[in-house]
Amino acid sequence: MRIIALTDLLFELYTWILIARFLLTWLPTVDYSHPIVQFIHKATDVVVRPFRGIIPPLGNIDLSPLVMFLVLRMAYSLLRRLLFLVML
Repeated sequence: MRIIALTDLLFELYTWILIARFLLTWLPTVDYSHPIVQFIHKATDVVVRPFRGIIPPLGNIDLSPLVMFLVLRMAYSLLRRLLFLVML
C-alpha cells in the first residue's frame, strides 16, 4: 500500500506542476528566465510537447497541458487499478 500512496503523491505533485504551467500561459509578463518557471517547463515539456502539435494554442493560451492533464488522469486511473491488483 505504500507504493500506491507514494504514486498518488507523485501524481498529485505532477498534476499541480501541469496546472502551474497552464496558468503561466495566462500571464503576459512571465519571466521565462526565472528558475521556477524554467523548472516547470523542463518538468512538463516531455509530456506536453506531443500534444502541442495536435492542439494549437488558443491565442496566448496553451491548451496542451490541460489535455495532457486529462490523459494523464485516465492513465493514472488504469495504473492505480493495476497496482491494486498486483498488491492483492
